[in-house]
This record gives sequence, C-alpha cells and structure tokens, in this order.
Amino acid sequence: MDFGFSEEDDAFRGEVRAWLAAHADPGLDKRAWERALGKAGWIGLGWGEPGYGNRTATLTQQVAWAEEYARSGAPPRSGHIGENLLAPTLIAHGSDEQKGRFLPPVAAGEELWCQGYSEPGAGSDLAGIRTVAVRDGERYRISGQKIWTSLAHEADWCFVLARTEPGSRRHHGLSFLLVPMDQPGRIEVRPIRQLTGTSDFNEVFFDGAHARVTHVVGGEGQGWRVAMSLLGFERGVSTLAQQIGFAEELGRVVRVAVETGAARDPVVRECLVRQWAELRTMRWNALRTLGGSGDPGAPSVAKLLWAGWHQRLGELAVRVRGAAAAVGPVDWSPAAPYELDADQHLFLFSRADTIYGGSDQVQRTIIAERVLGLPREPKGAV
Repeated sequence: MDFGFSEEDDAFRGEVRAWLAAHADPGLDKRAWERALGKAGWIGLGWGEPGYGNRTATLTQQVAWAEEYARSGAPPRSGHIGENLLAPTLIAHGSDEQKGRFLPPVAAGEELWCQGYSEPGAGSDLAGIRTVAVRDGERYRISGQKIWTSLAHEADWCFVLARTEPGSRRHHGLSFLLVPMDQPGRIEVRPIRQLTGTSDFNEVFFDGAHARVTHVVGGEGQGWRVAMSLLGFERGVSTLAQQIGFAEELGRVVRVAVETGAARDPVVRECLVRQWAELRTMRWNALRTLGGSGDPGAPSVAKLLWAGWHQRLGELAVRVRGAAAAVGPVDWSPAAPYELDADQHLFLFSRADTIYGGSDQVQRTIIAERVLGLPREPKGAV
C-alpha cells in the first residue's frame, strides 16, 4: 500500500483541527469530554462498522485524527480502552447481541472500560493467571486479583481474563469475561500509591463478582485467542499519536540542551540527532505496518523500538539539565504529592516502558519463535 494523504484526507484533517480548536478544553471533566466526543461522532472512527453512533473513517483519516488530537492539547482520553481495545475485539469475536449492547455506549462516551489482564506473578507472563471464574447457572462467580489496572477507579466495566476450566494450565481453559464494576462487596479497587504521591494504577480484587454467561466473548475456553487478538489492536493508529507526543518531548529536550549549553558537547549532539532520526524511522515503520506489511512480528518490533527510544530520551532529558534535574520543588511538603517537572517525570516514568504492555524479553521471544522460527524456549527456563 502506498501510504499517502489525499486531498480528501487533508480536508478531513482541517475539519478535525477546526472542531478540536472550538471544543477542546483541558479543564473539562473527563466524562463530559468523552460525551462531547461521542455526540460529534468522533469515537469509533476505526471500527469499520457504522451504525453504533459512530462515524467511520479511512485509515489515513484515522491517522490524521490521531495526530491532530495529539497536537491540540485536548484532555487525555479516558475512553480509549473501550474504543481502541474492547470495541475492535467485540467486532472481531463478539456476538451481535454483545455488539449491540456494548458498542453504542462506548461510541456515545457513556461507559468507560478498564482491562483485567495482569496479576501479581503474571504480568508479562499472561498465561500464568490464577483468577478463576466458576459457572453458577447463568452467571460466573469470579475470584482473584488483577494489578496495574489503569482507570479501574473510574470504569463502569472491566474485561477480565479468567480461568474457567478447573485444573487447566497456561493458555488453556481461559475465558474473556465482561464484568460490571458496580458490585459493592464483590469488587474492591485499591489505588497503588507511587513515590510521587500520585496513583496512576490500581489493584482490583474480585470476591465472587458476577458476570453473565452471555457476556463471554468468543466462547468459553477461547480467552487466550481473544486476548491475543486484543493485544494486536493495542498497537495500531494510536502509536502514531503517541509519536506526536514523543516529538514534543524531544523538542523540549533539544531546547533545554541549547539553553544550557549542553548541545555544544559533540556526544550530546550525536545523541540528539540519533533520537530524531530514530523517531522518524519509527513513524515510517508505523505507516508501513498500517499500510498492510503483513509482518506478524510488527507489533512486537514496534513495541521494542519505542520503549527503548523513550527510555533513552528520558535519560538524555536529565543529562542535558545536569544537577538541576535532581532538584525538587522548593515548597514541597511531605503531606502533599511530590510534583515532578516534565523532565523528571519523563525520566522516571519511562523506566516502565520496557515492562508494561509486554516486556522487552517477551517481545523478543515472540519475534524469535513466531517470525524467525527459532526453537521455543524451554518451559520453566530461568
């Protein structure tokens, strides 16, 4: 596919830019902003199936939307898990009843979702999960714990990967369940407090939480297949929007390097140029992949590229600042959250980039086994 932007795409980009300029307000309540996006039809552009309250767009128009949104300064999305992860999964594997029930509220910005995958001891090794769901008539009773669950404290629903076949091991006997979060006494959400005093993630405890049998996606025991399909949707058009944010961060680092004089150091200059060149390469690789390269290892390659790149940028950000990068706010109090500046946040948060969403080690194993055809890693190997 020749991935280029047509005159129609440029016109669409102009429409997007104008709408965002007129409506985007960083101070808006998250729920109100999601509803505004839904009312205008901007949620679900990439679903490929109209009729759920969403408009549809070509692949190039989806890229234009993602890039303009990232540039606009609009509020961070709280509905992206439902829109970009759950919805494509339902379209691919869900029943007509499931699509009719869940897609319209996502498209309207009325229902927010979170993801129940990782567990203590089963983060990147997703097949090791221990959360169980026991059939009880027309419902399942779910017991177990999930961790690192973004937006769990706000979400209305959670898609949960749980073990529905007693005695099953690894990727066998798993099911993909749609679970309502409003179950007091059966679901408890505990924010994970970080050293900064903020809480970006949560632990979620299920104590006999209910999920309907009709809310199993893809059939009982097919959870691994559905879950892997969902992870493929995770690294699509949104990676290009992510790169817009990366470019802004790199631009800030370059400006600081010039202001502090660090850019006069030839080693620092080489690092800055390398970061710029690698970011351009990531963009063209993402466009090539979206254009239909057919490479089964493309999602893993993309994750390896951006995770390592972002970590190196964080290291470079504090390097060009020198000792000033280690200084906190002068008015900080132990009773208040520790406020990091942009460079400090970039450095510290990017340490997790090579872990969450599939660790580097797991991505390399996927490439080795599924793309290069190398022997599989022995089970239980350290």
